[in-house]
Amino acid sequence: MYFLSKTWLESKTKLSFAAIERHMKLPNCHLVLFGISAEMARFRLCAGYATSNLDQCVGRMFIKDNFQVEAKVTVLDMIKELHKSFNELLDDLEWMDDKTRKMAKEKNDFISPKIGYPEQVMNDTYLEERYSIFTYYRDKYFENVLENKRQAVSKNLRELRQPFDKKKWEGDPSQVNAYYNPVKNQIMFPAGILQPPFFSMTYPKSMNFGGIGFLIGHEVTHGFDDKGRQYDKYGNLVQWWAKEAEMKFKKKAQCVIDQYGNFSVPGIDMNLNGVNTQGENIADNGGLKQAFKAYRNWVDRRGKEEPLLPGLGFTHNQIFFINFAQMWCVLSRDAALIGSIRTGVHSPGKFRVIGSAQNSPDFAKAFNCPSGTYMNPKKKCTVW
Repeated sequence: MYFLSKTWLESKTKLSFAAIERHMKLPNCHLVLFGISAEMARFRLCAGYATSNLDQCVGRMFIKDNFQVEAKVTVLDMIKELHKSFNELLDDLEWMDDKTRKMAKEKNDFISPKIGYPEQVMNDTYLEERYSIFTYYRDKYFENVLENKRQAVSKNLRELRQPFDKKKWEGDPSQVNAYYNPVKNQIMFPAGILQPPFFSMTYPKSMNFGGIGFLIGHEVTHGFDDKGRQYDKYGNLVQWWAKEAEMKFKKKAQCVIDQYGNFSVPGIDMNLNGVNTQGENIADNGGLKQAFKAYRNWVDRRGKEEPLLPGLGFTHNQIFFINFAQMWCVLSRDAALIGSIRTGVHSPGKFRVIGSAQNSPDFAKAFNCPSGTYMNPKKKCTVW
């Protein structure tokens, strides 16, 4: 009964409005929680459901039209640059002892990247075998939902007590997101996020490092945030930090908690939750620092700056930070902001930019911000 009830609740948004009204009277949760007064177009709901349940097939089509092999090679090279810059930053840390630093470097070097798409997505035989066991109907949506549930449970049962494959990747290639998995010590960048404004083969390096480069650094830093740091390079939950280094880390993390907790959101009279968002804020700050260092390392090896972009009047250091900032441009309703602040692990986009930039001497130098001003405060919070 629980299974059927849960399936009904998950599928109700794609059924006819008449069916919903007949079976249950629901409050307008979207209006209360997100300030959304209109239902999403039915075709978008259905397309989203199909994508989430046929992710490998949809991903195959997305890759064919939107992803180049050359992009994968370029991003892998950038990942190597970010790992190198993180190790260089570790060398500069005065608060970390040599033994913990050595193990942190080993973990950083051991991080496994997954870029673009799982290789099996391009294998016709694999796709045919994967989906041949499904029985779908053109005109029976609810039955299709039940079939997806049944196959998901069957898959979990087949894998029960089987050896855990840390190299396995079955993610959606079209997804616009990036991940760090602490148990696998793995970073994932699907083809969906390797697109403008995050990345393009035609962008100058300043834009790519400020975009996908920042995101790479962000995910790498998740391996060393308040939660990720508790796992070793093999993904085991063990204590590998020296006690003194751990205490100093927590003190520095508290600085970030206090900084973001003091940000007030205009219009809703609320401050951010610095505790809930500390992991993401630490990753933002570390990722920005790593990415800029990696970019400057690239420029130094090249021996000269890239040609300036015509008509803008910005240096490439400034372009780096501008592209980082514009990724987080968002328009949110007050109800959505309130819900995000109460329960979310990410700070609102505006404060992801402001908080990271305030802590960045590189940003202050790029834009000539006087010391002691809002964007260049004398007190800066730095973990990594």
